[in-house]
Amino acid sequence: MTESGSGVTAATAARAVLRRLSGGDARAAAIVVPFAVLFVILAVISPPFLTTTNLLNIVDQQSHVLIIAAAGTLVLICGGIDLSVGAVAALAAVVGATVALAAGAPVGFLAGLAVGVSVGLANGVIVTFFRINPLIGTLAMSFLVAGLTAAVAGGNLIVLFEVPEFGSLARSEFAGVRSSTWIMVAAVLIIGLVLARATVGRYMYAVGGNSEAARLAGVPVRPIRLATFAISGAAAGLGGLLIASRTLSAQASGGQELTFTVLAGIVVGGTSIAGGEGAVWRTVVGVLFIALIGNGLNLLGIDPLYRQMVLGLIILLAVGVDAALRYGRR
Repeated sequence: MTESGSGVTAATAARAVLRRLSGGDARAAAIVVPFAVLFVILAVISPPFLTTTNLLNIVDQQSHVLIIAAAGTLVLICGGIDLSVGAVAALAAVVGATVALAAGAPVGFLAGLAVGVSVGLANGVIVTFFRINPLIGTLAMSFLVAGLTAAVAGGNLIVLFEVPEFGSLARSEFAGVRSSTWIMVAAVLIIGLVLARATVGRYMYAVGGNSEAARLAGVPVRPIRLATFAISGAAAGLGGLLIASRTLSAQASGGQELTFTVLAGIVVGGTSIAGGEGAVWRTVVGVLFIALIGNGLNLLGIDPLYRQMVLGLIILLAVGVDAALRYGRR
């Protein structure tokens, strides 16, 4: 085949990739069916589960996880991974709280978001321009950010009782629902619509599916990847601020657990770890599925240590399903 013929073939393949939006029905069923079954089981065996108070509390407690996971879905679909989100959330919370004590809550919120975007852009530059493996690059960044957070906090718990308006970000209520939930709904809807309906969303699928073919088709691969990391950083910053607002405090800890929870929700939701396939709505179901497990164990009085064991098994199963679906298409 001639060089020009090869270029045409690659471009044709690239256009085919651009038309692909999300994974198939098998991936959707793999999370929707278990979620529905678990929901029904908990509703039957635990009457308090199906109360409005309990369901709203589950969503509220997961609001920061859902925001970060929705943005993280973009990163995975685009062929990357962000292991720094937990550390970024902690840094944003600490910086936002520190600035709020000195200059007021609104400035603190802006400072926290700025921190998230900055680290996200740094991750994007490291991965796209320096071509460092995203797993290694963001893991290294998480250690760097964690150290910076500890330095800013000075090893202390930052209490925001002197700035009670800081709590308005997550603790205000409208129509009986907390503001953190409304913020989550807005953020997740925007991210989901961008991925599913906007041209840039199709580009993300294309880059994750076949970056070279996407480049030949004229997709700006590097800017797209950089944008996904920036969005992930911004979401982590917002998530950290919601945590600090909910508790009126901030500290340099908890980042690793948050990162694990976010990635677990994305993977359990069916987003392929190999890139090119996934959907925000499935990530939402994945995160809530994990939350239901924890909530159900609490309502039934079961040792929460079993939650980690069950979650580990679920993640292994989700990765196995992903591998089986990919192998089946070869």
